[in-house]
Amino acid sequence: MSRLQGPWGISRRIGDFALDRRFLSLLLVLAVGLGAKAWLQDNPQHDPWAPLDLRDPPGWATDTKLAALTDDPAQCRAVLERSEVTFTALEPVGEGACRREDRTLLGEYPYASPTPPTTCPVAIAMQLWLERGVQPAARAAFGQDVARIEHFGAYSCRRLYGRDEGPWSEHATGNAVDIAGFVLEDGTRVSVLQDWDGEGERAAFLREVRDAACTGFSTVLSPDYNAAHRDHFHFDRAPRRIGGVCR
Repeated sequence: MSRLQGPWGISRRIGDFALDRRFLSLLLVLAVGLGAKAWLQDNPQHDPWAPLDLRDPPGWATDTKLAALTDDPAQCRAVLERSEVTFTALEPVGEGACRREDRTLLGEYPYASPTPPTTCPVAIAMQLWLERGVQPAARAAFGQDVARIEHFGAYSCRRLYGRDEGPWSEHATGNAVDIAGFVLEDGTRVSVLQDWDGEGERAAFLREVRDAACTGFSTVLSPDYNAAHRDHFHFDRAPRRIGGVCR
């Protein structure tokens, strides 16, 4: 009888087939969605909605999460707490363009004394740089960790290059830090001023850690940039994309 139903039966079978395809497509979408959800739970570094934890490896969403901390000290410090990084939140100080609302002091960071207070995003970027850039590079080049990071400080209430006019430096609010050198566990010193122009493992190490900083800071300047940086690296978290200036 079904073959005698003519076009009506054919249309009905076609409609059933289309319905089956839609149902199968829906099942496929649900399966992919559930699989993606499970994968993101196992890989939170790729999940833009998962809380940032500095102990997670870098992922697709890491830069976006870091950028979101720029103007939110409370959220930024929550990331440090979640990541079990010791720090002290200091009281705001200063006036005008040099007012520092966000002053964060890392507790166990191997800075040469005194430890410079910075903004919280700079503190996070420094922590990531140490763990993912500096120490792996030191172990590969020298077979040991860096015990101390020498610096020229973070805060300086001044305009760019100390000029009387023009834009304010990121140092004016502690949103930058200048790194002068590294002291290894055996006391060996690696200096930006003395070792940058060499051809050995110290020069190679300095270039590797300079490049590693570009994944956490928006500005990274070295002796390759200009003579004013011949003796240090300048890192800052100016409001531009991560790695926007890396020289």
